[in-house]
Amino acid sequence: MNHPDVETSSAGYARRFSGRAGRYLLEVQKNALIRTLRDCPPGRVLDVGGAHGQLVDPLRSLGWSVTVAGSSEECGHNLRILHGKRDCQFICSDILHLPFPDASFELVTSVRLLSHMEDWQRFLGELCRVSARWVVVDYPSTSGINALTPLLFEVKKRLEGNTRTYRSFSARELNQVLLSHGYRVGAVSKQFVLPMALHRVCGSAAPLRVAESASRAIGLTAVAGSPVLMRADRVAAAPHKEPPVLLARRPGTLRGGVPDPNGLPSGRAGRSRSELAPADAARED
Repeated sequence: MNHPDVETSSAGYARRFSGRAGRYLLEVQKNALIRTLRDCPPGRVLDVGGAHGQLVDPLRSLGWSVTVAGSSEECGHNLRILHGKRDCQFICSDILHLPFPDASFELVTSVRLLSHMEDWQRFLGELCRVSARWVVVDYPSTSGINALTPLLFEVKKRLEGNTRTYRSFSARELNQVLLSHGYRVGAVSKQFVLPMALHRVCGSAAPLRVAESASRAIGLTAVAGSPVLMRADRVAAAPHKEPPVLLARRPGTLRGGVPDPNGLPSGRAGRSRSELAPADAARED
């Protein structure tokens, strides 16, 4: 199966974050990540679908040991050669079946990907499974100005050219899936009030940046901003279903230590699956 992380690692996708506008967008994302991880002591992090390289340097600057997982060797090539990220490990794997035991990493991250995953509930569950403490993802919100995206999609596509469809989320539907895996929202950082496409088209002009700074200062971004960078904290073991031949149900337990992420997989625990049906929204990130 070809997953969308191959596209997000590509040169074409990198051009969306080039120039003055791109540097500004990535700087805002970096600051949001720093705020989101403020209370998290560093350890080992798995960045799933992170061959775009956007989080490698910010995470390393915070003291994290970074492993990137991608669904194709092309992702690894792009990470090393195209984006020049060599101070991290790379693992090629189906990102819906990560080759790690439960709770292998203190932190699992994934940006620019969740909204493009067809089976996003399963993907989010897999991130939760391999994390021992925290999961960080970003998503476009269904609220604020971003709620107008479906109406403006064709305009944005004509302006940007390489626009992809994507799915927006409400906090409520993500919380439902997270709770089913023993997580709850611990921190949220919203990034922009104005559409990212507007920043790209206008070269992140000074008036736009001033408007964004003012929106953060008065709390408007915290209410209506998008995309949302969210940290989910593990609060319990995920519900565990026993085979039908057993008479008693045993609760799932967390591992006492964090296994070596480079070790061989020792099997996977049963994963809970959300039955929420994905919405069929057409949008762009």
